[in-house]
Amino acid sequence: MDPGLDAVRRMNERAPELPTSSFTPPNPVEVAAGLVFRAGQLLITRRRAQDHLGGLWEFPGGKREPDESFEDCLRRELKEELGIEVDVREVFDAITYDYPGKSVYLRFYHCLWRRHEPRALGCHALAWVTASQLAEYKFPPADERLVQKLQAAAELWK
Repeated sequence: MDPGLDAVRRMNERAPELPTSSFTPPNPVEVAAGLVFRAGQLLITRRRAQDHLGGLWEFPGGKREPDESFEDCLRRELKEELGIEVDVREVFDAITYDYPGKSVYLRFYHCLWRRHEPRALGCHALAWVTASQLAEYKFPPADERLVQKLQAAAELWK
């Protein structure tokens, strides 16, 4: 048995379920996230413990700066967080989700990995996963619909 893997599993089991809020704060945080596929696997990252929703897994990306396009934001964030370069393709999904105290608007883009092996520079960890492995990772509530959509989209995993 791997003690590190067992600790990760226990942490995933204890991750809190967050209620949705009926109050939508003005000006949601705008986030661009990448769906980076390579050889039938999808790149996911684990949030740092000190960050909002720390310890949960997510699709890499980040907050859009003023006057920055979502596509430019995603290219910048993936370079800063993972050291990779991607071609940002079409929007795969978009969602607004209300957390207690804040609202987020997320755009998920299909991305083509171009160069550099990903490294956990701005996240706790990273993993390349298959569609069937997605269910083994705990994602924030805002990503749940996307996870289901990805598991059903067999063509993306080829």
